[in-house]
Amino acid sequence: MSAGAVAKFEDSFAQWLGVKSAFAFWKGRVAMYAILKSIGVGEGDEVILPGYTCVMDVNPIKYLGAKPVYVDIEPVTYNMDVNLLEEKITPKTKVIVAQHTYGYPCDMDAIMDIAGRHDIPVVEDCCLALGSKYKGKLCGTFGVASYWSFQWNKPFTTGIGGMITTDDSGLAEKIEALCRERLLQPSAKASLMLAVQRMVYRLFIFPRTTAFATSMFRWLTKRGVVIGSSTTCEFEPTMADDFFMGISDRQARAGLRQIKKIKKNISHRRKMKPIYDNLLKQAGWETPEIPDYMDPVLVRYPVRVADKARAIAEAPRHFVELGTWFECPLHPIETPMGMYGYYDGMCPVAEQACREVVNLPTHPRAKQATAVRSANFVQSIGEASPPNAHRLP
Repeated sequence: MSAGAVAKFEDSFAQWLGVKSAFAFWKGRVAMYAILKSIGVGEGDEVILPGYTCVMDVNPIKYLGAKPVYVDIEPVTYNMDVNLLEEKITPKTKVIVAQHTYGYPCDMDAIMDIAGRHDIPVVEDCCLALGSKYKGKLCGTFGVASYWSFQWNKPFTTGIGGMITTDDSGLAEKIEALCRERLLQPSAKASLMLAVQRMVYRLFIFPRTTAFATSMFRWLTKRGVVIGSSTTCEFEPTMADDFFMGISDRQARAGLRQIKKIKKNISHRRKMKPIYDNLLKQAGWETPEIPDYMDPVLVRYPVRVADKARAIAEAPRHFVELGTWFECPLHPIETPMGMYGYYDGMCPVAEQACREVVNLPTHPRAKQATAVRSANFVQSIGEASPPNAHRLP
């Protein structure tokens, strides 16, 4: 592996975000693990995060012997309800994870204020929030550290991949020492397989073909023909021997190509949101009213439908690229929730969102015609109203 390409990718990403340090990994969940480990999260500690997330964000907490503590969400941005945060804090709370869901920024003033009064570090989950801003400041620059995912359906992709960013020199030194001691390197075979998958993705994955391609990809993943984003042991949850792995040279070079397009990528996603807003408003649907100080760059456009199961079943026949995030409070639906300390009724607003929310494409291959076709389709299913108003204070 060429350390030069990896180092250049790390430096370029840190420079784009405007922070001192960046560390690249095989997957985003590996980056999260490295942050928590370096902060000192261990047996008996508690980590607070929203009860509307991916189970792969919970695994690093479990791997370290800590307890995930779930906070319900508010129904506009699907982010952690900050009014419920403080009551979840105990003497065992070690970290608060601020997840910017779908690209909507969290209420960082409130989160940082609460965390500061309790002397608890905040880690930002920026896996869905590339380019999003809160009060003019980029998401990923508030907490002690942030982690990012470059998996297929994230704002930009290296196939799979992840990154830590931080301005905290002391934490950066601990992460660097951890990587020096324990970080594994991907095999040449894995790197090559992933490169081939990226090539196939570029050539064949478009909004009209995504549903078929996703089904085929999952089938191939189960048979070990391609590299999937998750493995069976991660649902147990058991940390695989090769979990703590760095990024490959090929991934890093793919990332450098993506960084060159990052402004264009963000600009396109910014344009897609008002297109969806206008199309749905014209059809009489309510759309979220976001305060001016929140400037989201959406990885996908979330919308509530009256019959989610029907929407998922019918979307492929209409050539609609319909995302299912989040199928349950700890996505995906296969997650054995009890093993992760989540039980029905813990986060009722999140659970309702799981029953209703689908999401529509905003990526650079999604155009005006894509938005029209997607909006027309969800309108045919019908709107589901959220439990509260579509407005933030």
